Amino acid sequence: MSDKQSVSVIGLGSMGGALARAFLDAGHPTTVWNRTAAKADDLVAAGATRAATAGDAIWASDLVILCVLDYEAANALLEPNADMVKDRVIVNLTNGRPEQARRTGAWVTARGGAYLDGGIMAVPSMIGKPGAFVLYSGSGTAYERYEAALAAMAAPVYVGEDAGLAALNDLALLSAMYGAIAGARHATAMVGPERAPEFTTSLLIPWLRAMAAVLEPSEDEESPLDMQAVGLVNIAQGSRAEGVDDALLTHLLTPMRDIIAAGEGAVLTELVKEIR
Repeated sequence: MSDKQSVSVIGLGSMGGALARAFLDAGHPTTVWNRTAAKADDLVAAGATRAATAGDAIWASDLVILCVLDYEAANALLEPNADMVKDRVIVNLTNGRPEQARRTGAWVTARGGAYLDGGIMAVPSMIGKPGAFVLYSGSGTAYERYEAALAAMAAPVYVGEDAGLAALNDLALLSAMYGAIAGARHATAMVGPERAPEFTTSLLIPWLRAMAAVLEPSEDEESPLDMQAVGLVNIAQGSRAEGVDDALLTHLLTPMRDIIAAGEGAVLTELVKEIR
């Protein structure tokens, strides 16, 4: 018999399947359920137990992982099984908004369960490997009890008792990621498709890694706003000279507006109006 805590994983898409596999690989007795039963076949062959229903999966383990499309889908699975939630720790790894997490957390708590909301900061291939982490918020007691088990999926990071905090931090981190991706797309458009692969490998990625240090809080102003204003104007005008679509310039709007609000870079005002 395994001395590892048992776990149920509900939702076996590409991410949910990777989560269940990570628990199996770590030696946790794992029960799985998916609306399309065939998605559990490989996991069952690897040692998982197939639950006949979502309710059976909830009943099978004290630790229940939900990884479905959205909160509507998660709630649709939980609500018909309200009498099975008591004494269970429900970990909802569904992407959503803070208020959705708080509502679902309140519903679980009212029925005698403990709730953790989570934000997975990884793609499926990263699960169970260094570099992946999952944000958690909600019941601190539940988190402490199952922290070691949750680490089978990815490094666990607890951000607070407010169930909405994991979703809030998740969305904030994704916003930063999409901003970086938008900037990278703009950059490769500027140099053109022929130069883009070499530019990305030899210059862009090393540059972004080095510049990540700029995000560290500092009292020193290494790049005055008036200098940034000149740089932004040159980026916008240089992009247009290279035939880059203005739509790819929108990631520059926020720094442009910040500089204008600070009373610097008046020349940016017209550019902001044009790029909107």
